[in-house]
Amino acid sequence: MSEQSLPADALPEYAERVLDVAELIPPGRVMTYGDVAEWLESGGPRQVGRAMALYGGAVPWWRVIRSDGVLLPGHELEALEHYRAEGTPLRQAGRAAEGHLPRVDMRRARWDGGTCADGHT
Repeated sequence: MSEQSLPADALPEYAERVLDVAELIPPGRVMTYGDVAEWLESGGPRQVGRAMALYGGAVPWWRVIRSDGVLLPGHELEALEHYRAEGTPLRQAGRAAEGHLPRVDMRRARWDGGTCADGHT
């Protein structure tokens, strides 16, 4: 799905919906850009990423990430602080990994929306 699939005037409403989902994600858990789009049944990963980039500063932006668990470029250290403070499961980087930064352990950290915001089922 291309970014052109949403009308330009729909972005603020769509962004608000994206931010609402980001606020639901419990501490220590994450959703991918694609997960958020599926949750909303609208848009795609690129639209979610754009909404987060433009409007996500006031919500827990570090909880919406790429599907490979790589930390947000340019915000790696800030995100890592949040992940460590929240107990988000991480995978240590191999020696060959650029910058030796860990990744989010997607198998353990990914949230499917099936639990309450406080983490209880």
